[in-house]
This record gives sequence, C-alpha cells and structure tokens, in this order.
Amino acid sequence: MARKVDLLLLILFLVWCCNTSSSTSPEAEILIKFKSSLSHNPALDNWNVSINICDDDPKTTGFWTGVTCKDGTLFGLRLENMSLSGFINISVLVNLPSLRSLSFMNNSFHGSMPPVRELGALRALYLAYNKFSGTISDDAFQDMRSLKTLRLEENEFRGGIPGSLSSLPALVELSLEGNRFEGNIPDFIPRDWKLFDLSNNKLEGSIPPGLANIDPIAFAVSPIGNNDLCGRPLSRCKSPKKWYILIGVTVGIVFLAIAVISHRYRRRKALLLAAEEAHNKVGMAKAQSQEQTEENAKLQFVRADRPIFDLEELLTAPAEVLGGGSFGSSYKALLSNGPPVVVKRLRPMRCVGFEEFHEHMKKLGSISHPNLFPPLAFYYRNEDKLLISEFIGNGNLADHLHGHAQRTPGNIGLDWPTRLRIIKGVGRGLVHLHRALPSLSLPHGHLKSSNILLNSNYEPLLTDFGLDPLVCQDQGHQFMAAYKSPEYIRHRRISRKTDVWSLGILILELLTGKFPANYLRQGGGAANGDLAAWVRSAVREEWTAEVFDGDMMKGTKNEDGEMVRLLRIGMNCSEEEEDQRWGLKEAVEKIEELKETENSTEDEFYSSYGSEVEVKSVGRE
Repeated sequence: MARKVDLLLLILFLVWCCNTSSSTSPEAEILIKFKSSLSHNPALDNWNVSINICDDDPKTTGFWTGVTCKDGTLFGLRLENMSLSGFINISVLVNLPSLRSLSFMNNSFHGSMPPVRELGALRALYLAYNKFSGTISDDAFQDMRSLKTLRLEENEFRGGIPGSLSSLPALVELSLEGNRFEGNIPDFIPRDWKLFDLSNNKLEGSIPPGLANIDPIAFAVSPIGNNDLCGRPLSRCKSPKKWYILIGVTVGIVFLAIAVISHRYRRRKALLLAAEEAHNKVGMAKAQSQEQTEENAKLQFVRADRPIFDLEELLTAPAEVLGGGSFGSSYKALLSNGPPVVVKRLRPMRCVGFEEFHEHMKKLGSISHPNLFPPLAFYYRNEDKLLISEFIGNGNLADHLHGHAQRTPGNIGLDWPTRLRIIKGVGRGLVHLHRALPSLSLPHGHLKSSNILLNSNYEPLLTDFGLDPLVCQDQGHQFMAAYKSPEYIRHRRISRKTDVWSLGILILELLTGKFPANYLRQGGGAANGDLAAWVRSAVREEWTAEVFDGDMMKGTKNEDGEMVRLLRIGMNCSEEEEDQRWGLKEAVEKIEELKETENSTEDEFYSSYGSEVEVKSVGRE
C-alpha cells in the first residue's frame, strides 16, 4: 500500500513539474490579451505562447513579430506598417514593467489619444501616420520624465499643443507635423533637439524664446499652415499698439543709465573690457561658423537644366500635402516663376555630413536617361533634409494599380500593352542606373511601384534611386525595399542582384494587381506569405485567369502567352537564392523580347526557358 502511495505521489509531482515548466510567461499572456484588442492583425499570427518572446537561440525558428528585447527582457513593441486598427489597450500594457518603446506607425488606428501617461517609464512613443483625432489634454504627458521621443505626425489631432510636453526633461525628438494643432506654442525648455517639427498645423502667435534657434522649416515647411506664427526664427512679429514703442524706449533709457553708472567703477570697467574682448573673439568664430552653416543651408541645385528658385520662395509658395512615404511627408509647391515641384522630407538621413551628401546628390543629379527621374535640388541641415524634384501630374504606378488614381472617362485602367511598355521602361532605366553607379551595391535600392512615376504617355520614371549610401544604417532596413529581400532577411547582406529581386516583385505586382506583402514586413520577418510565394503556389496548383489582374485582361486578344512569359521572368528574378536568380542583363533582354500580342506558342516558351511546371489553363474572364 505504501508503495502505491509513493508511486502516486511521484506521478503527481512529475505532472506538477511538467505543468510548471510548460507554463507560459506572464509577458506572453499579457501580449496575447493585448492582441485581442486589435483588429486586422494577421501579421501577429506568430504570437505563440509556446515560444519564448525573448529567445536568443539562433536555432529557434519561431519569433514574435514586432517584439523587441534587450538583455533577454521585453523592451518594446514595434508594430508598424501592419494595417492594424482597433483599440490600443494601455491598461493591459501597464502590466509590462520593462516596456520602454511603443510604435504603431503607419497603421489605421483612429479615435482619441490613448492614455499613454499611464506608461510613465516609456522612453519612445511612435503613433505617426494613423487617423487619431480630437484634442489632447494638457496633462496627457505629465510625469513622463523618461520620454525622449514622441512622434505624432500626420494624424488629425486638433486643439492646443499639450503644455505638459514643454517641461519634459528628456524629450529631444518631437514631431507634431501634419495635424490641426492651433493656438500658441508652449514655452519649451531650451535643449539640443535631435528632431523638432511643428510644421503644417494651424499655430499662431509669437514663437517662444526657447525655440528661437530652431530651423524655420520646423514651423512652416509649406504655407499650408502656421501662417500666423511670427518671431525668431521666422519674420518679426508686428506691434499692433504704439505703447510697445514707449516700453522699448523706456527700457533703453534704463539700460543706458546703468551703462553710465558702470563707468564710475574702473575695476569693473577693466573686467568688462576684458570680457568684451573675449566675447568678440568668440563672436568672430561663431560668425565664421554661422556663415558656413548658412551657405550649407541654402537650396543646392544639382541639375543645371531647370529654373532656379530660393528657399524663401519655396517656403512661401502655395502648397498641398501629397502624402507620407517611406522617408517622410511630401508636398507639392506651386512656384510663381516655374512649374510645380515636389518637396520630400528625408528623415532617416542624419548620419552623413554636408560635403558627402552634396557630392552624392550631384552624382545623382548628373544621371540622364528617359526613364530616370533625378532630383532637382536639395536642402541640407542636420535636423532636416529636403529633396526637391519636378512634379508629375499622372501619379505613380502604385496609384494606378491599386485604385488610388482618378480614371478619366473611357480609361479602363492599365491594359496589357501599357503594362508591358512600363516594365520595359523600368528595365531600361535600371540597366542605365547600374552602369552609371558601378561602385554602389544598391544602385537603386528602393525599387517599388510607388517610386515609379508615370508621365502623360504612361512612360515610367524611376525615382528615389541611389539613396542607400545616405541612409543611416540602423534605419535603412526599416524603409527601403531592398532590405525586404530574402538575402537580407536571412543573411543580413545585399548585392546588386537585390535590385533584380525588387524588379521581379514589381513584375509580379504589375501582372497580378496584388500589392506585395513583402513591403509590409519589417526587416527580420519571415520570408513567407509574400507575393512571389503566392505566385509559385498558384503555379504548382494550376495556371488560371485568377492569377492575372482583371483590368489587364480587358480587351486583350491572343496575349496570354506573352503574359505567361513575363510572369516567368518575374519568377526567375524573384528567386529566393541569389545564385538561382537571373542577372539584370539577362532579365531585361528577355523583357525586351516580349511583344504586345502573341507571337509564339507556350511550348516554345517553356522549351526555351525551361520549367518543371505544367501550364494547365490560361484564360480570360
């Protein structure tokens, strides 16, 4: 009997041990509860309580998307570009005492400002590029003494800027750009700002003295907003009443009297003269430095074939917001003496000095090709860099493919001949770019449909190329298309063939009309579930009309074989393994061979290109 009791106790002990060892961590349970408050969250499907959220074992294949750890402890949530919406449940996140960074940039959250004050230890908060609205209470950031970064740009907040922001001792990055904040600017404690941006709001009144040395672009990148702001660093405020003059005269007389009295004291006078001499020396050094800084801060034109304008004309020109891209917001400015231009802010480019930036921009500006669209000018300051280019009214390829472009009567969208012409132009431009920039690992680096403008004849113009050397290394993988490639995700490397991978993804997007999920994935995510994987899966099953975009199929006749050929080229260009991926020259040569109408059979295609896939059916709706 005693043995049976001992055996039973042993079994119970082992069961207890197993249950204890397999229990999930409290952080995992909290995050799963937090996830339940979010809508449209397939990107978080791999949040699995059976996987350690901070597992540093390189052999572990599982991971928690968007969860960042530091020294084996949960540090932050980086849930960006995931089309998330719903409710940011701060009351649940409060139970994560080690949480220091929170980012929901580029999602679809709306409603009022979350009660982030409850996260008192937070160091960084990113809510930019969402649809938050309403006023923010004055004490919304009270006692958040560790907060260093606050990014709320491109939302719909209104009312006054919360006064609790002005006294936060650690705050060095603040961006409220592109909202509807109004009223006076709080008097911020003077500090060395890494980022400060209040542009494109409805602020008014005198700029506080503590912000007098901020770049004027921080208050008015364009005259869309802040028209009633005045004082340094902007224009002098107008005095509406004459008694201001009387006060000024009185103050002047008082200072003059003090100066006269001070002359009676020779010893003090000698000290003052010595101090003045030292001050003059420092002043001369500062003047020389300021002169050099002011020269750098001018608009620098890198193309000589376009009209020249100055920064003041650019800032005072009528303008409109075009939207927010990978690098920052874009504006369309209507110049008085020339065609409209586009002003794009380059946020993640604070790691390159003026000379290096200038030389590289001149190199990009000198590139000439019918399918390349180099910059026109740039503006350089440590806090802000602007890229100016001409405005193209027909929009970009992404707008036309995914329904954002306005269609004129009789325009059925991008038909097959137009799409073929576009991809041929892209290939030609990319080849020229690789020849013009032989020393760069990524001659383009950011090839995607939103960076291909279309002129009135639907000829493609490649933009945002050659920027990789200017982007801070720790930020490039967040923004640029090349860093979503399989070789970077798996091996943290890039090559000139990475541009070929981007070309392949672009071809598949052009043919299927589907937006690549690749570009919604953050660097380090799994290389699964993307557009190329979807196409390969469809190939393994059966070729059907569903693979191709319905708009492209309208009005076509005998072009199916050519579409299949281009799809196969796209697959060869987007191979996950670099050694199996086509080179750029070979890919573009094959693209150039394609015709607008059928000129050979499918059997000829597969005999010349080789394929293990059987084509079962290709048809039209």
